[in-house]
Amino acid sequence: MVGMAARGIGIPMLLSCNSISVKLKSVGFGRPLHGVAAFRATTDKKNKKKAKATSEIISAKVGLMKEKRRTRSNKDYNYDSIIQQSASAHVPVMLGEVLDVFSSSRSITSFVDCTLGAAGHSSAIIQAHPELKFYVGMDVDPVAHEKARARINSFSHAHFNLKTHTVVKNFRHIKSVLGQFDENQLNCGVDGILMDLGMSSMQVNNPERGFSVLGDGPLDMRMDPQASLKAEDILNSWPDVEVGRVLREYGEESNWHLLQNKIVEVRLRGGLHSTSELVDLIRNVTPGMRGGRQGWLKTATRVFQALRIAVNDELETLENSLYACFDCLAPGGRLAVIAFHSLEDRIVKQTFLDIIDRNGVDMEESEVERAGGDWRNVRNDNNINEMWIRQIIQGQNGKILTKRPITPAEEEERRNGRCRSAKLRVIQKI
Repeated sequence: MVGMAARGIGIPMLLSCNSISVKLKSVGFGRPLHGVAAFRATTDKKNKKKAKATSEIISAKVGLMKEKRRTRSNKDYNYDSIIQQSASAHVPVMLGEVLDVFSSSRSITSFVDCTLGAAGHSSAIIQAHPELKFYVGMDVDPVAHEKARARINSFSHAHFNLKTHTVVKNFRHIKSVLGQFDENQLNCGVDGILMDLGMSSMQVNNPERGFSVLGDGPLDMRMDPQASLKAEDILNSWPDVEVGRVLREYGEESNWHLLQNKIVEVRLRGGLHSTSELVDLIRNVTPGMRGGRQGWLKTATRVFQALRIAVNDELETLENSLYACFDCLAPGGRLAVIAFHSLEDRIVKQTFLDIIDRNGVDMEESEVERAGGDWRNVRNDNNINEMWIRQIIQGQNGKILTKRPITPAEEEERRNGRCRSAKLRVIQKI
C-alpha cells in the first residue's frame, strides 16, 4: 500500500475503482475494459460502423452504375391495349417495344417468330402489318405450338394475301424451315425475325414439365418432350465434376461445390427424382445467413436455370442460331432478341458485335468513334425519327440499333414481375 501511495494512488481511488467494477458487473458488463482492451473495443466499433457505411455507399454506386448502363423503355404501358393487340389473355413481354422495332411505318412483307409461345407477339405483328404476305412461327414445344396454331390461322381470313406456317422446330433449324416453305424467301431473306428467350407461362405453370421451383413434379425440364436428356439424368448419372460445372457456369451459383457434394451423397440413397426433393436438398444446404427463404429460393432458381440450360443445350444453340437468323435477313431486315438472364444476354451482345465485324470486342464510345463507328440517332426509310433508337454501333455487315439493351418500362415491370430481367437487343442487316 505504501508503494501505491507513493505512485499517487491512494485508498480513496482504489475504493472508487472497485465500486465502479462492482457496478459494471451488476448490470451485466462483466470485467471492466482498461487500457488497450478498451481502445480496441472502441476502434472495432468504429471500424464496423465505417465498414457498414462504406458498404452502403458502394452498393448505392453499383446500383447507380447499373441504372446508368441500362436503357429503360419510355414506352407508355397500356395493359388493356396490350391484351387487345395480342388477341389473348397472355401478356407478351415488351410488346410495345417489339412493335416499335418492327414499326408499321416500315414495310414488312415477311416475318419469322422463332419462339411462337402463345402467339402474343405474332398476333400483334400480323395485325399491325396488313401488307404481310409470308409468316412462319416456330416453337420446339408441341403444346405451345398446338395452342398458337389456331390463333395464327385465324388471321388468314382477314389477310387474304398472307400465307402462315407454324412448325414444331427449334430455331436453330430456321434455314431448313424457310427452305421447306419457300426457297425463294430463303434466298431473298425476310424482313423481320423475333426471338423471345423467356419461359412460357404454359411451361412454368405446369408442374409435370419440371420447370417450377414451387411446384412438385418430375425432374424433366425438356423444352422438347421428344428429347432424351432430362434433369434427372444429369443429377443422378453425370460425373460429379460435370454437375459442379453446370451449377457454376450455367447457374453462376457461388455455393456450387457444396451442392455438388450433397447431390453426389444423395445418389447413394437412391438419387433425386422430383423437383420437391431437389428443392429440399437446396433448402438444407443453403445457410440461413444467406437470406432465409429468399436465400434458398434464389439458389434454387439458379440451380433450376442451370439444369434447364444443360438439358436443352440452350447457350450453344442460341449462339449458332443468331448467326443463322442474321443470314436469313433481307437487306434492311431486323433481328430482335429478348433475353432474360445474363448468360443469354452476354451471348447475344457478343455475337451481334461479331456479326457486324467488330471481332466480338465490347468497345467503349471513344473506341468506336476512333474506328469510324456511328453513334447518332438513326432514321428509317421514311426519314421519320425512331425515338426508341438512342445509340447504334455501325459495322461492315450490319448495325446494332441498341448499344445498350432496352429494358421494360417501370409500369410494365410493376404489372408483370416476370419481365423484370428482360433485355431487348436489335440488329439490322445492311
